[in-house]
Amino acid sequence: MSSPDPTPPPAGAPAPAPAPVAAGERRFSLGALVRHRLFWPLVALVVLLVASVVKSPQFLQVTVLDGHLFGGPVDILRRSAVLLLVALGMTLVIATRGIDLSVGAVMAIAGAVALTQIAASPSPDSVTTVTTAILSALVVCLVIGVFNGFMVSVVGIQPIVATLVIMTAGRGIAMLITGGQITTVNSGPYKTLASGFWLGLPVAALIAAFFFAVTAFVTRRTALGVLIESVGINPTASRLAGVRARTIIWIVYVLCALFAGIAGILQSSNIMAADSNNAGLFIELDAILAVVIGGTSLAGGKFSLTGTLVGVLVITTLTLSITILGIPVSAVSLFKALVVIAVCLLQSPVVRHKMRARRRAQAAVPVEVAA
Repeated sequence: MSSPDPTPPPAGAPAPAPAPVAAGERRFSLGALVRHRLFWPLVALVVLLVASVVKSPQFLQVTVLDGHLFGGPVDILRRSAVLLLVALGMTLVIATRGIDLSVGAVMAIAGAVALTQIAASPSPDSVTTVTTAILSALVVCLVIGVFNGFMVSVVGIQPIVATLVIMTAGRGIAMLITGGQITTVNSGPYKTLASGFWLGLPVAALIAAFFFAVTAFVTRRTALGVLIESVGINPTASRLAGVRARTIIWIVYVLCALFAGIAGILQSSNIMAADSNNAGLFIELDAILAVVIGGTSLAGGKFSLTGTLVGVLVITTLTLSITILGIPVSAVSLFKALVVIAVCLLQSPVVRHKMRARRRAQAAVPVEVAA
């Protein structure tokens, strides 16, 4: 038995318009895509790649030479390794409402310790010598991370002030280690870290990818990521809930120093020298920019390692594109700042709210005229 027809609309009433389900879904999907925190960083990355290709059509071509991959994309991955490692640690620190300005100095110390020990060894090409030097440098970096974490979590000093101590004194410590000289070495195993290849890919990129994967797994597959976010959102509430906020803060500063130490080793391996004055200079600013571009708030709380990766790729591609486009060296910093400011403004909640309000107002105009 068929069901009765629905009650017809009253006489004279306009027939209801069919709901555009498919179109509505498309609009919603497009709006959600635009509102995603990684949309504009990815757009900026694509624009930079397109601009580089227009200027140099061979930019995205990847060639194989002696079993190794070469080309623009491979070069971007290799150059991103150092910044990605530093930005990983910075992301975790910022998620707890902190900041670490000492990462550049930690990089200088790591390179100074490793290369000084290799230079003093009678067998610089020995794998054992290189391994021992790297482990010694990383132990020193861990001690620095423990000191930063102690100053912030136990003593209660503001993170920007606590890490400023190492930022100021760190390069002096590195110069004491190297005797005030630029220490250079000639070690094949150590050089492989930055300029070597494995399975056709740069070793530096593989090292950074490994630590990125491990960090992502630990923070998203264990309780550590949730604890870090809870401390960043509300330290008092997390402490009352039984979270050891002091321990979590200590852990992230130790990890940040460890990643900075690995980055310092890669950078010193790239030039085979320990330059205490220039190693990691201002890299803390690029790391913070990468984290912010990736959508992690400086106010702490939720963080995105994937967003940090996109931010690192944007900054590295921007630096490389500036050279390809032939922008004068004197204007490099200004051009870089303008691109970063544009991306950050497009990600700003205030700007996005005003843009949505303007679109709603424009969509409501035809309805008001018809009425």
